Amino acid sequence: MNKWIEKGLRTGVVTTPYPKGRDEAAGISPGLPDAGAEVQDDNNTIASRCPTDALQPTDGPIKVDQRRCIHCFRCVRNAGEPFPWDSGFEWASLMSEASVFPPSFRRSLHIRVIDAGDCGACLNEVKLLNNPYYNMHRLGFFITPTPRQADVLLVIGPVADHMKIPLLKAYEAMPDPKRVMAVGVCALSGGVFRSGFIVGSGVSDLIPVDVEVPGCPPPPLAILHGLLVLAGRSEPHQFIEPANPVEGGVR
Repeated sequence: MNKWIEKGLRTGVVTTPYPKGRDEAAGISPGLPDAGAEVQDDNNTIASRCPTDALQPTDGPIKVDQRRCIHCFRCVRNAGEPFPWDSGFEWASLMSEASVFPPSFRRSLHIRVIDAGDCGACLNEVKLLNNPYYNMHRLGFFITPTPRQADVLLVIGPVADHMKIPLLKAYEAMPDPKRVMAVGVCALSGGVFRSGFIVGSGVSDLIPVDVEVPGCPPPPLAILHGLLVLAGRSEPHQFIEPANPVEGGVR
């Protein structure tokens, strides 16, 4: 025990510098395919490697729907020319300017997390926000067990049939102003479960979504960025819309 205390005193407080500084620690993000990239390989060949149609062939540069990427890296591995990859994590997109909280709410937000059929990956990333490295409390974000005290409804999972009524009840129980943040590809589009018979195509099928955070799962810093965007304390990511959005599920 004494050795652990000594090591702690020697190391000091180790917390991410984000958002005041850039976090460049190894492994903090799996990244996303670069939406503005151009490659020499045949577009159809590259797109055929993607199981969720996140890569879509066109006559020009290949189009990337980052909301569908599950980080399988099939477009990078075993390719003639690996698809360019963006290693960042500020992925949260804002649905409208009205989604941002009023200034009086921006320094302290309470969050109710709803698992709407998540596989466990996104939930684990959300849990990490409470650990000493990410420490979201320092930024004024707190988890609450009841929607009646929540400002933000953070939803993960594709919204399985048995979670539709609980999700609606949680949303209706929240006081105004309230916001919804969909976290993870499943919550955005149904993800790899989209073609299943007991799931929909994301949270927005049931309730209005204010902020979307893609990833499968998104890293904690991406989720933290989403909360900062909702609070009006960070700029949202601007996604490049794909030329021909695909409605299907996994190939």
